[in-house]
Amino acid sequence: MNTLFDKIWDKHVVQAIADGPTQLYIDRLYCHEVTSPQAFDGLRKRGLKCFRPQQIFCMPDHNTPTHDQDKPIEDPVSRKQVDALAVNAREFGLTHYSMMSQDNGIIHVVGPEKGLSLPGMTIVCGDSHTSTHGAVGAIAFGIGTSEVEMVLASQCILQQKPKSMRITIDGKLGTGVTAKDVALYLMSKLTTSGATGYFVEYSGQVVRDMSMEGRLTLCNLSIEMGARGGFVAPDDTTFEYIKGRQFAPKGDDWEKAVAYWRTLKSGDDAVFDKELVFDAADIEPMITYGTNPGMGMGITSAIPKLSDIDDSGRASFAKSLDYMGFKPGERLLGHDVDYVFLGACTNGRIEDFRAFASIVEGRKKADGIVAWLVPGSWAVERQIREEGIDKVLHESGFEIRQPGCSACLAMNDDKVPAGKYAVSTSNRNFEGRQGPGSRTILASPLVAAAAAVTGKITDPRILMQ
Repeated sequence: MNTLFDKIWDKHVVQAIADGPTQLYIDRLYCHEVTSPQAFDGLRKRGLKCFRPQQIFCMPDHNTPTHDQDKPIEDPVSRKQVDALAVNAREFGLTHYSMMSQDNGIIHVVGPEKGLSLPGMTIVCGDSHTSTHGAVGAIAFGIGTSEVEMVLASQCILQQKPKSMRITIDGKLGTGVTAKDVALYLMSKLTTSGATGYFVEYSGQVVRDMSMEGRLTLCNLSIEMGARGGFVAPDDTTFEYIKGRQFAPKGDDWEKAVAYWRTLKSGDDAVFDKELVFDAADIEPMITYGTNPGMGMGITSAIPKLSDIDDSGRASFAKSLDYMGFKPGERLLGHDVDYVFLGACTNGRIEDFRAFASIVEGRKKADGIVAWLVPGSWAVERQIREEGIDKVLHESGFEIRQPGCSACLAMNDDKVPAGKYAVSTSNRNFEGRQGPGSRTILASPLVAAAAAVTGKITDPRILMQ
């Protein structure tokens, strides 16, 4: 019996080249402003049009400021890229969700919330975190700019088929443990290369119990284990999330779609190239201490000692800790922080804002903390206000910014200064990722909220009692 990955992949094969790549049909291409300009230029040079423009959706997100979006973008490079996407979408007849439009936001937040990402699809974007869309039961992965051009021109792509891995997480998560913690835990066990060459199917009771927003977070971080992508088999949670969304099937088409989507699962006798099993009881709220997402630990744990690290990795381990200003064996509970960032395609959804608000309600933002709370889309921003979350946050001393990728990466105005510590709900903690010299500690919205009201790395479970 084939795995779910095999089922979806095989259904999209146009032709397989002997001892070569597969020509794979792509159902949905998302384009943002950073990785698409050269692809559109390539079409112009060859005198080509987009083969199936109705399956391509464009929106700026990386370079968009998170304040004063109604004014011209001050940074000339950012402005040029955002303007170029608008011009290219118009010239090639593509749907474009411009900055400040009610449909705009981070592309990996908007796609699922509009029902553009559906079970059984193949989805690509010139962005590594395209793996996010796998949460709906799709094969979704990031591609390079030359491949973006390929899909624009033909709605197909040449790809080597990845190997398959199933990660099963059984049991029930404890208090204060979120999907973000599950992902950081998996990365701490597998390292950032442990899933290289694989497409990961997540399963087990923990995954079945997750909301769609939790699954989106989990799949978002698949790439940080080196995986080509990650996905979850669609189920009733998936269908309830999709139903009624703008681009979801309607009426009889909905019933037919759900009937088909229910077949999208791996068989009981499906054979994976690799299987891993984890226990939810072993996972607590997580933080990172180094300069890659795999350098993570439970919030009550201590950084590994040098003797715990293989000889081959000691030099890079020491370099990473030196950059972060940490020491081997050190515990980070109580360590002062300067910035808190809630947002990104990892944790910029309404559920994340609800979680953050649940901690800060009735408390005040700590003195000296700079907090950037950035919705993943205008739809999330509207829901924050409809639910009164904005009032809870405002009373605690927090302000909500406008949607965008924000401080996930230093491509816009939201940069963490050199030497400052940021507890961040984003996906990467590389050197300089959030600004030259910035020091990033990856965490869940609950851990971020706890830091925002205490000014220190704090176990959120203490504030949840």
